Amino acid sequence: MTSYKKHKVLIVPLDWGLGHATRCIPIINALLQNGHEVLIGAENAQAILLEQAFPQITIIPIKGYRVKYSKHRLFFALNLLAQLPRLIFTIRSEHNWLNKIVVKENISFVVSDNRYGLHHATVPSIFITHQLTIKAPFKWIENILQSINYSYINRFSQCWVPDMQAPPGIAGVLSHPATMPFIPVHYINLLSRFKLITTSIEFDICVLLSGPEPQRSILEGLILQQVGQLQLSVLLVRGRPADSDSRNLSTNEVLQVPANVKVVHHLDTVALGQAIQQSKIVICRSGYTTLMELLPLKKKMILIPTPGQTEQEYLAGLFMQANYALSIQQNDVELSAVLKQAEQFQFKQHAVQLFDSNSLNDLLLL
Repeated sequence: MTSYKKHKVLIVPLDWGLGHATRCIPIINALLQNGHEVLIGAENAQAILLEQAFPQITIIPIKGYRVKYSKHRLFFALNLLAQLPRLIFTIRSEHNWLNKIVVKENISFVVSDNRYGLHHATVPSIFITHQLTIKAPFKWIENILQSINYSYINRFSQCWVPDMQAPPGIAGVLSHPATMPFIPVHYINLLSRFKLITTSIEFDICVLLSGPEPQRSILEGLILQQVGQLQLSVLLVRGRPADSDSRNLSTNEVLQVPANVKVVHHLDTVALGQAIQQSKIVICRSGYTTLMELLPLKKKMILIPTPGQTEQEYLAGLFMQANYALSIQQNDVELSAVLKQAEQFQFKQHAVQLFDSNSLNDLLLL
């Protein structure tokens, strides 16, 4: 019988929306179940979400990348380019932060979800990503982005890809590129917090909002403007855990909510999994974590990719082409017409493989 070393693990998710934090939850659970000690690095909404999920775990503040989106699709790439110098500075700063934390907290293993600076010279460091290919309008730009991406990834000990090993998985060329990094790459299957349950249908529609501002609020406004015209019951989950936290009551925001709509700022893992499965259809972004978590629940999905975010646009197109989901552009959101289209759409289910917590110790040994 293999004897496994017990580690003190630091896990830090990217702060680009909530998806990187939520997909770390199954990994944190697996670490705890296998007897490892866990520390979490996070700030703001990600810290609140993970503190609610793991109140017993110490959360160490670390400055996030704090990426801001453009209101307009055409300016998305230019907006990110303008933030690049600050992002490079943040990557360097988080690397220095890690060197200090490793000594201070006696860290013996680091798990970084898409945070490029969290590699260490002597402590094994894992980089989690589903984007070995970063989609761009032109192939030559993709090649440049992949070269830069790999120059960071290759500084880590291993790369864990949350997708199935057999191509195309669910992420297509994002997770199954023609050229791989030099370091060992392990496909760990899909990461999902949710469990299948037997329950009754309570809502016709579940709207899951997510992602950075201002696009989260823009989509929320579009939905609320139209949803009152539907003779349907709707649950809208705002994706704002900070607003559901008793320590954050400073918002003066007032939403105009139709009578047929129930709005919640945030739901914990159990409540959200139940709410999704109590709904006939889900309207959401096409973020990768969202897709990973919804596919095993076998729900009909209407995807609205974040305008200009090439990864989400690619995934939405991939799922639409395979009939796993109906996809529409944000500018084309007309709910009554889209729901009629969904009634005629031939939804198919995707056979999936989920992350096995029993495999974690073997991964740490590799």
